[in-house]
Amino acid sequence: MISLRPRDGHAALRRAASAHGAKVLALSPWRIQPLDDAATRAALDVAIAADTVIATSPSAVRAAAALRPLKTHGAQHFIAVGEGTAAALRRAGIAQIETPTRMDSEGVLALSVLQHVNGRDIGLITAPGGRDRIEPALRERGARVLRADVYRRVPIELSPRAVRALLKLATPAAIALSSGEAFVRILDALPANAADVLRRCRIIAASQRLADLARERGFDDIVVAASARPRDLIAAAAAGAVNH
Repeated sequence: MISLRPRDGHAALRRAASAHGAKVLALSPWRIQPLDDAATRAALDVAIAADTVIATSPSAVRAAAALRPLKTHGAQHFIAVGEGTAAALRRAGIAQIETPTRMDSEGVLALSVLQHVNGRDIGLITAPGGRDRIEPALRERGARVLRADVYRRVPIELSPRAVRALLKLATPAAIALSSGEAFVRILDALPANAADVLRRCRIIAASQRLADLARERGFDDIVVAASARPRDLIAAAAAGAVNH
């Protein structure tokens, strides 16, 4: 399995792959840098005071929890984009969390609690880039989005060792695709011969949107997993290998 994630984001997929006797080749276009300054803490205080709070990634939750205790008040509603984010919120002390069936921005925006938000305050715990559909869509619906960027993505060069390992693949592997931004950055940064190897691999996409993106970038062997959870990505890869 080829993992296209931040440098510190491969551990869960490695564990899921190991349970199936598989190995993971990690390709990382950036590392996560949590922010810790007065402006970030002030923005986070405002965001987590809203009646509805959306967390966009496990990294966002971890960075926020390092700055402020996360706890609910009154009828406050926490929303996680996916199960990984929900698990991070639970570890941070939030018990009641809503996740969409479709674990991406479109799934979040389809939740009933976000359909009639005119005049409401909605906290958004996130980072620059990434899931940039949520904020503008909520603003169009009349919500006041209280955004807290609690980390940033620091671009890094692809590991030469990982690129060499990719070039040495004896047979095509499966690619766990859960971040469109990471996917595009890695594909554009790879040498042409390494990118060609990647395009011969099967895509295990965490959503239909990501499957469509992979198809636009020249991939045609694509399977859509049940979710972005590592165990679902691995399960879809295993099922695809059997049915291929």
